[in-house]
Amino acid sequence: MMNQKAVSHSCDLPDTELVTRILAGEKQLFELIMRRHNERLFRIGMTILANNAAVEEAMQIAYIKAYEHLQQFAQRSAFSTWLIRILLNECMAMKNRDHKIVTNEVEKQLENTSNMKTPASILLNKELANALEDALAQLPEGYRTVFVLRELEDMSVKETGELLGLEESNVKVRLNRAKTMLRQNLSGYLKENIYALHLSRCDYIVKNVMTALNIPY
Repeated sequence: MMNQKAVSHSCDLPDTELVTRILAGEKQLFELIMRRHNERLFRIGMTILANNAAVEEAMQIAYIKAYEHLQQFAQRSAFSTWLIRILLNECMAMKNRDHKIVTNEVEKQLENTSNMKTPASILLNKELANALEDALAQLPEGYRTVFVLRELEDMSVKETGELLGLEESNVKVRLNRAKTMLRQNLSGYLKENIYALHLSRCDYIVKNVMTALNIPY
């Protein structure tokens, strides 16, 4: 992991400056980028793949591709938008390769997680978290993804439309329909209870990516 001194001097830097410094040779700063975006990418990936292991795999591939193509980031849009687009492309590619990973087996995932005896399994087995994840999982993928991008990730209508290839009017319609389909107003609970990425899983993803890229951390 990055040493404490490096973190204290770099954690407040914007993504664009981190990218510039990584390209200049400070490769270890890529760990900071991953830790900054892990939670968001995990939630977004879950809207498409609905499988913890599959999402983690997609995230690792997306991070590796992003690192290998950092020079292609033109800064015409936010780095987070560029990174999310890479993840979405990978998720859709995985979905097309294996339809089994999008069968919405929420109960099976929770059962597998409960056997791990980690803080993450405790969280996922809470009654409220189960209810919220199940309610969101019942939404059609197109509505679920719009809902997560707009409500959980606070993306604008324009950003969401660009990421999903939708007109802004369609984004608004899908968001309204997604809210209607949810049985209760869940927005006040979603950020704290849904698709949580525990620190141990965050560490796992960071370790795998940094190892694959041969970057000490």
